[in-house]
Amino acid sequence: MNQSNTQLAQDTELENQTAQLIIDTLNLELEIIDIDPEDYLFGEGLSLDSIDALELAMAITQTFGFQLRSDDSKNREIFRSLRTLAQHIANNKTI
Repeated sequence: MNQSNTQLAQDTELENQTAQLIIDTLNLELEIIDIDPEDYLFGEGLSLDSIDALELAMAITQTFGFQLRSDDSKNREIFRSLRTLAQHIANNKTI
């Protein structure tokens, strides 16, 4: 497997892990395959709300070892989709 295929597999694995974290944390009646990596997490798409974001941020801290700050100006982009959230986790995780 070449480097780009290895990276793609790692990205997909982290997206699946993040999707499962969303499902488990928020007790959603979904499967991983039900969440399109590009769909919006808030508003249209999964229709998550601010309470969901807080719960998810706490779960990410416990699972990946870094904190998402509520006052981060990039939160809208970080939480835009499963893919953007997984990418942020990949760039910041310590566990």
